[in-house]
Amino acid sequence: HVQLVESGGGSVQAGGSLRLTCQASAYTDGSYCMGWFRQAPGKEREEVARFDGDRNADYAESVKGRASISVDSTKNTFQLQMNSLKPEDTAVYYCAADRRVGGICYESSRAWGQGTQVTVS
Repeated sequence: HVQLVESGGGSVQAGGSLRLTCQASAYTDGSYCMGWFRQAPGKEREEVARFDGDRNADYAESVKGRASISVDSTKNTFQLQMNSLKPEDTAVYYCAADRRVGGICYESSRAWGQGTQVTVS
């Protein structure tokens, strides 16, 4: 079972940028479908961006054009770059990994990181 540790959260002013990193304990390129989720106070956890089974990047409408995800398989890291941050981006951000087999992401296998707080003011 892959273990995930997020880093890079913090406080930033509106309009600023942030780069979150997810360190995985196992090989991230190809074996897993990696994703970023977030949960704001009083709201349900929502998907921010993820790689699907075909390794295409999908982005939530709320971050499209402002977010970019990437994988560094040499370091087993998964990054989320967020630009033009808004106060509504304030949330705890979670990294997630679904086992990928034959081009299919198995959500039932999902592993979560512990989360990192992002506060935009």
